[in-house]
Amino acid sequence: MAVAALNTLDTLPQTPASDVKKLGWRGVMKVVARSGKVVVTNHGRPEAVVLSTTDYHDLLQEALETRARKQAALDVLSRQFDERLKVLQTREARDKLRGILRRPIDFGGNTFTGNEF
Repeated sequence: MAVAALNTLDTLPQTPASDVKKLGWRGVMKVVARSGKVVVTNHGRPEAVVLSTTDYHDLLQEALETRARKQAALDVLSRQFDERLKVLQTREARDKLRGILRRPIDFGGNTFTGNEF
């Protein structure tokens, strides 16, 4: 699949809304046929982008593929987290943690108020 070239709005061909009214839809589509897309401006400000169905399809496909890659990465991280969590939920882990918490902590004779950490 060819990925549509991504350009900033200021690098795309532009046509004022008044030209769209004057030239009609066919005039807009001639620009789209030449460049694949056109920015319609109103008083010099971009208001809309008209693009070919091919460019739209390519952008949509790329977005869907990106979403799928992100979801796959999240699924891997979730499985890894679940595996690590299983270890902490074992009897051995629970007993080890209880043993650690029951031992007195040696602060070397110092008292800590919590502000030191």
